[in-house]
Amino acid sequence: MEKGTTEYTDVCPECSSTSVSRDYERAEIICNSCGLVIDEKIVDGGPEWRAFDQEQRNKRARTGAPMTYTIHDKGLSTVIDWRNKDGYGKDIPARKRAQMYRLRKWQQRIRVSNSSERNLAFALTDLDKVASRLSLPKGTREQAAVVYRKAVEKGLIRGRSIEGVSAAALYAACRMCNIPRTLDEVSIASKLNRKEIGRTYRFIMRELNINLSPTTPVDYVPRFGSELKLSGETQAKAIEIIRVAMDRELTSGRGPTGVAAASIYIASVLLGERRTQREVADVAGVTEVTIRNRYKELAEKLDIDIII
Repeated sequence: MEKGTTEYTDVCPECSSTSVSRDYERAEIICNSCGLVIDEKIVDGGPEWRAFDQEQRNKRARTGAPMTYTIHDKGLSTVIDWRNKDGYGKDIPARKRAQMYRLRKWQQRIRVSNSSERNLAFALTDLDKVASRLSLPKGTREQAAVVYRKAVEKGLIRGRSIEGVSAAALYAACRMCNIPRTLDEVSIASKLNRKEIGRTYRFIMRELNINLSPTTPVDYVPRFGSELKLSGETQAKAIEIIRVAMDRELTSGRGPTGVAAASIYIASVLLGERRTQREVADVAGVTEVTIRNRYKELAEKLDIDIII
């Protein structure tokens, strides 16, 4: 494809081909199969300026920050900067500072105009704090904010703590985005009771009609293996052990973190990257007894010889 040409989804009237391109240099829409010019003098929707590197692109762009669900007003409102500087970076005169202070105060009040927005502002701020403690990516935070907003729209917050619902939404987002975080980890990060989060999570999932498949031990292997500084080969071996165990239904009724920890322990011993049961237990958040019981079960049922 030539420079300045982009794919365009349309149908050619001559040969009915759907392989069509927009050539902005010639301002034409062209069929890639038969070469017919379908349309001409098209409008270029791109910027009218050129940029030769990312710094120039950022300086010349006249759009603001992208819309985000993690802010109660979706990031669409303006913010008066806390620094007393004008548009040229010069200090604002002392006589104007009191006026700027009043403007900031009223701007904050205008941004949060009713109880629903106040609820969202508090909840999304709390959600962001917990997500930061769990080191969750931006996409997961956005998903959690969407779940919380849906819960607010359906009136599921009434009678429940804002912190509890936001923690449950965050746990649900982790499950949706395949980010392995246990209920215990969310409980510790949010400083809330594990049972309360679990109960709220189940209620929200039921009311919002969201069906999620249970987490599997495989989901936890990359994270635990990375924290233990194990090679990719060892992690792959652990996943292989788990998959065989799942095929033989050895993991049913067992906690996924315990099975993942035991499989990692077995793989580390087999491939000469031995980690102690205490090290694996600390990373996985389970006890050494759990790892010992699980690895003995797996070794016995899968006929794996482990030299301790």
